[in-house]
Formats: sequence, C-alpha cells, structure tokens
Amino acid sequence: MCRYFFDQREGDEMIPDEQGIDLVSLEAMHHEATLALAHLAKDEVRRCTIDAPARRLAINVRDEDGPVLRATFTFEIRRFQ
Repeated sequence: MCRYFFDQREGDEMIPDEQGIDLVSLEAMHHEATLALAHLAKDEVRRCTIDAPARRLAINVRDEDGPVLRATFTFEIRRFQ
C-alpha cells in the first residue's frame, strides 16, 4: 500500500493535499485521480459563463518520492452569434 497526495490546480491556484490516501495499486490511484478531476470539472462548469476565459484544471498526484501522475481538463465556452 502506498500513500498518494492529490493536489488540485485551478488556473494559477494550487491547493495541496496535506493528508493523502492509502491505495493498493497504481490503477486505484489512477481511478481516484480521474474521479477527483471529474468532480472539479463538474463544479467549475456550473460556474462558467459564456465567453469566459478558457479554464485549466488539474490533479497532480504525488507520493513520498515525488510526482506520479497529472490529469488535466481544459474547457472554454464561446458563443459565435
């Protein structure tokens, strides 16, 4: 079992994960990163307005040795008429 930390990045803002969670495999860590990013994206999309600047969200996963994975999501809404 390994402890992973899931730091959130919203634009230039970084929110570090101080606690982390113990997971049994890299696949479990990948799954948790995917769910965390989907949750961030869902909340951000609800707040997004038309013609707002493009948004970039990320989950940076690390263990005690350093970075392990980065999952990113970028979206933009533009109206043409």
